[in-house]
Amino acid sequence: MEPTSDNEYEGEGEFVVSPCIRICCLDENDVCLGCFRTLDEIKDWRAADNSTRECILQRCTARRDAHDLRFPGPPALRA
Repeated sequence: MEPTSDNEYEGEGEFVVSPCIRICCLDENDVCLGCFRTLDEIKDWRAADNSTRECILQRCTARRDAHDLRFPGPPALRA
């Protein structure tokens, strides 16, 4: 099944929306400080099915939480 856009798979009624907030800045581990996806997750997003996207989003949440604990202060920008 081919993706029809960054967020949609043809044939699926619902789709998992990209966490991208258009503030792209990679840290030393190639993790975006805007959406907290790794560079590989960003590259693979279009081809990923909804199940894979949900797993990526769970990892993003864990990375964001760890970042916020490590760097206290105003929370990272969120969509």
